[in-house]
Amino acid sequence: MKKYIFFLGAVLAMLSQDLCAEERYPETIIHGHVLMKGSGDHVPFVLVSLRGTTIATSTGDSGHYHLEHLPSGSFVIQVSGMGYKTVSKEVILKPGDILEINFEIEEDNVLLDGVVVSANRSETTRMMAPTLVNVVNMDTYDKVNATSLSQGLMFQPGVRVENNCQNCSYQQVRINGLDGPYTQILIDSRPIFSSLAGVYGIEQLPANMVDRVEVMRGGGSALFGSSAVAGTINIITREPVRNSASIAHTTSNINGRAAFDHNTSLNASLVTDDNKMGIAVFGQNRQKDGYDHDGDGFTELTRMNSQTLGMRGYLKTGIYSKVTAEYHHLQEFRRGGDNLQLPPHEAMIAEQVDHSINTGSVKYDWFAPNEKHMVNAFASVQHINRESYYGAGKDPDAYGQTNDLTWVIGSQYVYKMDNCIFMPANLTAGLEYNADRMNDNMWGYDRVTEQVIHIVSAYFQNEWRNETWSFLVGGRLDKHNLIEGAIFSPRANLRYNPVRNVNLRASYSYGFRAPQAFDEDLHIDNVGGIVSMIRLADDLRVEKSQSLSLSADIYESWGEWQGNILAEGFYTDLSDVFALTEIGVENGVLIKERRNESGARVFGCNLEGKIAYKNIWQLQAGLTLQKSLYKEAHAWAEDVEATREMFRTPGIYGYFVSSYNPIKQLMLSLSGTYTGSMLVEHHAGYIDANRTERTPGFMDLNIKAAYDFNIYGHVKLQVNAGIQNIFNAYQNDFDRGADRDSGYIYGPSTPRCFYLGVKLSY
Repeated sequence: MKKYIFFLGAVLAMLSQDLCAEERYPETIIHGHVLMKGSGDHVPFVLVSLRGTTIATSTGDSGHYHLEHLPSGSFVIQVSGMGYKTVSKEVILKPGDILEINFEIEEDNVLLDGVVVSANRSETTRMMAPTLVNVVNMDTYDKVNATSLSQGLMFQPGVRVENNCQNCSYQQVRINGLDGPYTQILIDSRPIFSSLAGVYGIEQLPANMVDRVEVMRGGGSALFGSSAVAGTINIITREPVRNSASIAHTTSNINGRAAFDHNTSLNASLVTDDNKMGIAVFGQNRQKDGYDHDGDGFTELTRMNSQTLGMRGYLKTGIYSKVTAEYHHLQEFRRGGDNLQLPPHEAMIAEQVDHSINTGSVKYDWFAPNEKHMVNAFASVQHINRESYYGAGKDPDAYGQTNDLTWVIGSQYVYKMDNCIFMPANLTAGLEYNADRMNDNMWGYDRVTEQVIHIVSAYFQNEWRNETWSFLVGGRLDKHNLIEGAIFSPRANLRYNPVRNVNLRASYSYGFRAPQAFDEDLHIDNVGGIVSMIRLADDLRVEKSQSLSLSADIYESWGEWQGNILAEGFYTDLSDVFALTEIGVENGVLIKERRNESGARVFGCNLEGKIAYKNIWQLQAGLTLQKSLYKEAHAWAEDVEATREMFRTPGIYGYFVSSYNPIKQLMLSLSGTYTGSMLVEHHAGYIDANRTERTPGFMDLNIKAAYDFNIYGHVKLQVNAGIQNIFNAYQNDFDRGADRDSGYIYGPSTPRCFYLGVKLSY
């Protein structure tokens, strides 16, 4: 903590120097308007920026912009916005100049020019990124009526989100056929999503705090360290761009029963006239009833009450420097099992958790006037306090408490070279220090987990890049206190554009997972009327991976039509792979042990297509075909047959999202996900003996209609309604009663739900 305080002090010292040293420039002005190509309509609320500086503004209601107090020199002025192709012009500024520069932009309905940072830790467009990065924007979240992070993630190729517990609705995200712990989750590119946060976190984060979510499939340890084996999910929070506000409420009825899900969200942002300061605030309140699908008195969906409040703001300390700060607080209570109105120790089964989570970060960015150098320094911290009860049979000893503190500090330097040996290049290097201190106590079960993690990391990469080629080589060195010696994670990437709109990519990456407690290890299942816990084998070794991928990403336009086709093949080889084995009952607790198996292979392909006609009709669909196999057969219990197939890894799964806007005010959307057959564990209790089940495939379809009423000026009232899981493709073979296996759950996360919502926005 002393290091953390010292770091913050150093950042503040830099800021004070920057503020004192800010240079005053003569009145140099650029103004103009932004028009839609073809129609000539003015485009409001798009970003106009002077690249390489902090100077930016947005067009107003009329589509006009105004930039003043500009420095002298040669610059690039750029216009960008979600749903539009980026346009830029070179400009030479002299003291006292007053220039009018107008722009024409066109729609980008397939996100050709979408900005991503997960590919190389610096902002670049998706088309020019050295690796494939898929972006889930808020437009997709709106079409599928997603209120939490987890509900929108599944609408990406290679990604599945599933519910793993009847009692607490614990969810995890799976990428390319691998379990949740193989995926690294970041908030604003920082790995502060700890093992404890990963148990419930993807459902806890409200959608209205998110600007976009970047999904990078394949090994990413060379960029982000441990656990980035299957992929990386980078959650980019909302930054204020203009003055705006919105409030929304949605009420959902679960399967026509007396069970409801109420969700209220609030967003507001305020930016000063000179755009030197801005703040965005967000809040969400969610109240969800517990739901018993089969009428046995035990919930399949948890009762949940949650509140989130947060902000993100910036201060431009100079023309070439900026400070960004983010903070949010989440309070959540959830309870599942039976007799929800009683204290948990008076129920036959109860899983109850009460979270208090505080997350914050501060970042300082500095750009050189010639755009050759960029430096940033950052600090992020997350603290979790969890009161819990995981018990069965009215057990008074099943209460627990967990505290977790995670913090990250670091800095990064980027140097842009006009020529490095044979082509322009960007050199990126950085240092990070990551610490996590967790204390998990369940005194009645004699389970005490003290885990202290310290990771010192250094990374570098050099990317040679032009419009046609990109060659990237890099690596990361991590010293993990639970691993003897340092681990080096290399990466290499190749991009080739034979023509502008065809991207061919090849990549190699190394990944690893440390022998530590992961998110699901801190959750306790109820199985056969007793609790189930996970422990680590004494000789647990580092799990290592090597990943290869080949992809073709093609964009095309035909008049008013735009399209994109993506094909990606992937292969991941795992050595000393982690696997769970049931070893028996100890002191009334079912013990599963995490051990090393010889290895595993995961391979397959992702296919995705997008097509759009103006802003009138859009279709996006993806399909994954894959195999996840242990190199040697593995048995999860002594009385079941060993198999090479990994559990909960369907050979085929996919999604689609379609929207139709017959008029500007009306939006109709149809979306769905498909999950093929897969193997799942089914523990004895309700059934006589352990057995491995093969699930049926299922399709989850959703429909939504939304209409915008213009109230006054840019004030709009939206009314929306829809049905989730239209055909009620919900699991129909749940275990029943107090002896059930709460982990025997698959299929859509909810049964059929009817919802109605309103949104007032400016």
